[in-house]
Amino acid sequence: MTNQAFNIADLLEIRHKVKAEKPLIHCITNHISINDCANVVLAVGAKPIMAEHPAEVSGITASSKALAVNLGNINDTRMQSMLISGKTAFKKSIPSIIDIVGVACSPLRLDFTKNFISECHPSVIKGNLSELKALCGMESSAKGIDVDEKDAVTNDNIAPNIAMLKSLSAKTGSVVAATGAVDIITDGTDTYLIKNGCEMLSMITGTGCMLNVLAAAFLSSKNIMGGTILAIALMGICGELSQNTKGPATFRTTLLDSIFSISDNKLKEKIRYTLK
Repeated sequence: MTNQAFNIADLLEIRHKVKAEKPLIHCITNHISINDCANVVLAVGAKPIMAEHPAEVSGITASSKALAVNLGNINDTRMQSMLISGKTAFKKSIPSIIDIVGVACSPLRLDFTKNFISECHPSVIKGNLSELKALCGMESSAKGIDVDEKDAVTNDNIAPNIAMLKSLSAKTGSVVAATGAVDIITDGTDTYLIKNGCEMLSMITGTGCMLNVLAAAFLSSKNIMGGTILAIALMGICGELSQNTKGPATFRTTLLDSIFSISDNKLKEKIRYTLK
């Protein structure tokens, strides 16, 4: 690590706080990955609730310590519930995160995301660079819900990408997290690059959704930047530790085990990030 402005002890404190307090995390996510999302929240010591009926979500969110919403496999009911919960979270000062899945290929999702951000003021906006470029009104390339190689972070484009994300953060008041081979996290002032992860994370469905609810679990600490950094680093590191398996099915199981069992010392040893 270089430029270690963020104290690793702060990240570990967030992790231990979640394990000790077992916060309730309200997750409105897609049904493709809902089981894995619930299990990853449990793996870090928090308690998931996956309520999505519009008549109950406001009360569920109000009794929770953080909210995660996800635009994957979207439908009218889930969109309605996300807005209700997002407004409740903002009103009650409950941390929230939106995963803007697919906004680069769907005007419906893009319009909804803009409305959600305007009305609900999420603590964190998470997406890949294709999605975040689309949100910023820039030309982007996407393969469905996946980032295109043209939008991958390189040494040549990292500075303008950081500038774009910092501007989005300043405009929205949200921490912005761009996930990819190099993860970029910014609060408009400080920007961190996280370089943990492995290709196997893209070989199973739902790791992005799992990361979204994992971040929500750590956001319950009210340390928004630290919780986001911890979630992204933890997922990347546990991917690295789990990748030498027979295939994607074994990797999926081993990943969850690694998230549950990784030690503080292993986290400190493996985390790779820089302050830009």
